[in-house]
Amino acid sequence: MHILVIGRQGQVARSLIERAETRGGIVLTALGRPELDLSRPDRLDDLLRRHGPDVVINPAAYTAVDRAETDSAAAFAVNRDGARAVAEAAGRLGVPVIHLSTDYVFDGAGEGAYREDDPVGPRSVYGRSKLAGEQAVAEANAKHLIIRTAWVYSPFGANFARTMLRLGRERPSLGVVDDQWGSPTYAPDLADALLALAPRLAGPAWCDDFAGIYHLAGAPAMTWCAFAREIFAVSARHGGPAVPVQAIGTADYPTAAVRPANSRLDCSRIEHRFGLRLPEVRDALERCVPRILAANPANTTIGATR
Repeated sequence: MHILVIGRQGQVARSLIERAETRGGIVLTALGRPELDLSRPDRLDDLLRRHGPDVVINPAAYTAVDRAETDSAAAFAVNRDGARAVAEAAGRLGVPVIHLSTDYVFDGAGEGAYREDDPVGPRSVYGRSKLAGEQAVAEANAKHLIIRTAWVYSPFGANFARTMLRLGRERPSLGVVDDQWGSPTYAPDLADALLALAPRLAGPAWCDDFAGIYHLAGAPAMTWCAFAREIFAVSARHGGPAVPVQAIGTADYPTAAVRPANSRLDCSRIEHRFGLRLPEVRDALERCVPRILAANPANTTIGATR
């Protein structure tokens, strides 16, 4: 089958490209700049007709959470308007679209893990733009799956795991927020799940009951501080940096955008419907951290490009 991925450089797009190479029976094409720019999606129809995919996966997004507070037009252009354009173009071909969204659609005030039908209430421009994108996708293409995920990290790009290991080489100790809870998600594991899901949606396999919102993220949930400590524990076992991590509060680390205090996602719906469940965080870190360390010897620093 042929999967078309929107974007090439993001963590999930890169993971999809990498993981597709290990799977037989899948041809994957990734479209990104300059060929495709979601802020100017006028070429989408031609591109999709030319490639003729069976399923479209759209992980592309404006993800600069703090910058979005003063750049809302750009965030909505990609996260809402671009997402709608992708879904519409796929819909005109009768092709399902898998659209990735975020835990930031919730206000973070709830207790426990959020279910798909819990009330939303984003507190940031980024979260509002992603929620608007969910709504646009659902309106534009009846064959849609909206996958909310959270706290994505990988061996490449700008992410928390790479940042912690870089700072662990530069500083004797770190202070990390311990009052925000979430579900760290390893991008290659998420990519594997999406690649397993796609063939079950294509062509005659599609069922109208599939359409809707699903949560898919790592487990168990933890705070940023606990996540940092797990990263350094794995790093120490592999000869990498390991420094003490002190717990601090959100008030001690102010940011332009408000982060949800609780981003935990209940992923039982996608497990019950499709049998998908991501490996646990500790298992994922055992595969992620050595790759980061191997790519960044001790005498170099880890870059911060996405």
